[in-house]
Parts: sequence; C-alpha cells; structure tokens
Amino acid sequence: MDLSALNDAFDRVSKKQKLYSSKTQEVIDRLGAEIELTLLKLQTAEDNSTSCVDQESALSQLHNGLSEMGPLAQLEGSQKELTSALNKYVKTIDKYLNPEISKAYRSVDFDYHTINEIISCHFYRHGLFELGDCITAEAQEPSDSAALKAPFLEMYTILEAMRSRNLEPALSWVSAQRDRLLLHNESNLELKLHSLQFVEMLKNGDRIGALRYARSHLSPFASLHMAEVQKLMACLLWADRLDQSPYAEFLSPTLWDSTAEELTRQFCRLLGQSCESPLAVAVAAGVQALPTLLKLAGVMASKKQEWQAMKQLPVAVDLGKEFQFHSIFVCPVSREPASEENPPMLMPCGHALCKQSVVKLSKGSSRAFKCPYCPSEATVAQCRQLHL
Repeated sequence: MDLSALNDAFDRVSKKQKLYSSKTQEVIDRLGAEIELTLLKLQTAEDNSTSCVDQESALSQLHNGLSEMGPLAQLEGSQKELTSALNKYVKTIDKYLNPEISKAYRSVDFDYHTINEIISCHFYRHGLFELGDCITAEAQEPSDSAALKAPFLEMYTILEAMRSRNLEPALSWVSAQRDRLLLHNESNLELKLHSLQFVEMLKNGDRIGALRYARSHLSPFASLHMAEVQKLMACLLWADRLDQSPYAEFLSPTLWDSTAEELTRQFCRLLGQSCESPLAVAVAAGVQALPTLLKLAGVMASKKQEWQAMKQLPVAVDLGKEFQFHSIFVCPVSREPASEENPPMLMPCGHALCKQSVVKLSKGSSRAFKCPYCPSEATVAQCRQLHL
C-alpha cells in the first residue's frame, strides 16, 4: 500500500497544528503582558494615592490595546487553516483506507478446531501462556490442545535463563539434541553457546577455569572452526582487559541476542514449526493484499460481477519476497506463471515451458516441434510435468 499521500496529508495537518499552537501562545503572551502592565499602573496609582481618573485611564488604555490587538481575529485565521487541513486529511483517509474491509471477505467453511489451535499456538510461541490457556478454555478445546504449550514453555524457560546470563539450560538442550542438529550442518549453535560461556568465565576473572572449559568444550570444534577457536584462545591473554583488546567483539550484547534468535529458529525447526507465527504471517500478508482485494471488489461490483466464485483472481496480488515460500515458475514463452491447470513441462533438452505453450508449439498434434531455445526437437509425449 502506498501511504505517501497519507503521510503528506498528516505532515500538513501537523505543520498547521504547530503554527496554530505557536500563534495561540504568542497571542496569550501578548495579552498577559498587556494585563500585567495595566496591573502595574493600577498598583502604582494606588501606592501614590492618585485620582481615580488615572486608574480609569489605565483601564481604558488596556481596552484600546486589546481592541487594536484583535486576539480573536488573529486566532480565527489560523484556526480556519487548521480546520481545513483536518477536513482534507479525513477525506484522504477515507479515500485510501476503506473502512468496509468486509467486502474483501470470502465465505468459506472454517474448521474452528484448527482456527482455535492456530490462535492458541500463536500466543504460546510468543510466551503468552496464560492468554493461550484462556483461549483454549473459552473455546472448550480438548485437553490435548495443551500439548502445544509444553515445547514452547521449555523454549521460553531456556530463553529466560539466557537473559539472566545462565547458559546451563541451553547447553543441556543442545547436548540432548546434538544428533538432530548435526543433520543440518548450517548451524553452529553449540559452538556459539560454549563461546559465550567461555567469555563469561573470563569476564568473571576465572582464567584457569576458562582454559579448562575450552579444552573440554571448544577443542572438538577446532577442526571445522579453527579461526573462531583461535580468537577465543587469544582472549586468554587479555583476560583482565578484554574490553580493550582486539577481541572486544566477544563482549557485544548482540552476540547474546543473535544466539537466542538462532536457538529459537533451531528449536522451532526441530518441532516441525516455522520460526514465525503462521497467524502473524497470514495477517501481515493480508494487510498487503487487502487494498488490491478491496479495489477488485469495488470494480467487480460496479460491473455487477461476483469475484468470490472465481477460482483465480483476475489481477495479481503482489506480496513481498518474505511471503514466497515455494518456487514460482514463469513460462519463458507465454510470460505467465504456472498453475495447476497450466503446469511446467520439462522437455528432453532440459528446457521447461508451460503446458499450454507446449501444446501451442506442437499445434495439437503428435509431431515433433523445435524447442524455442535450442535446436532440439521433442513431442508432447516426451515432455514430463514438473512439480514445484
């Protein structure tokens, strides 16, 4: 959604409001100065026991000064400009933010048990266990739904301990899951945790204990992570002033944060869960798609057509790359994305086209046709469907 117009309108309202506030304060200050000056004149006249004529003269001067100043007239102009900017801002909001989002709703039959499970699991994976239990209880879900809670409760127990600089629960979990973690060599979570523990021991002044810990827990990683282990060993020479050493990076709090994030990712992966909440991802994707769907609903309604019965939307709903979870094949001939009705087909030469393009090139016959990208020829029967 392009919010630049809304941002510009808001900036104009904010600017007008600041000008109006400044103008109002200026008028109030001038009024206060005039009144204080008159009070001073009245006090002086009273102290000098002068006549009432002088006092009436001071009040008359105040009245004339206020009349010449015209505070109400000065404020009216600024207030009109602010009111005009506010009215335009409301119209801009109505134009870009359609409040009737129900138009984009598509009637489908929901599995309420699955929906309740998704919602409760969303709260569990964010550490809101009491709220998740409340949702489960009010939805009267069976007791086995609580099984979703136990693994995330363990995960947050580990993370809470890490926030207190206690790595024992995390190291115990990594040790128990070592074989499963090694199936995916892209993670060096165990080394990161042992490195943090090693540095913590150095910070506490236990150089001998840190050396023993390194021999027991860091040396097994030396063959694959020699450079990292060597840097950690060099920290022993700077134990008393590690913050002034070339290895001060090991004291950065961001290392704890990144390690906690890595542990969360690996924990969810072993559970067969995504790192991000499916509910949060679905809502975020819906927010991006909603303007297009609302516009489509409006256009289709004006043409007296029903879009909800369509199997495929007549317009593309572009989402960011963070919402692309599988491969997308676009036919190099027709420039159209593959679908269930028009799947990608692999030719003997190794090039791939969509099924409709293959049929079109073969002209609906069993004759061989030339590949549009190389001299090879193939028949429809020789093409094999690809599954993305």
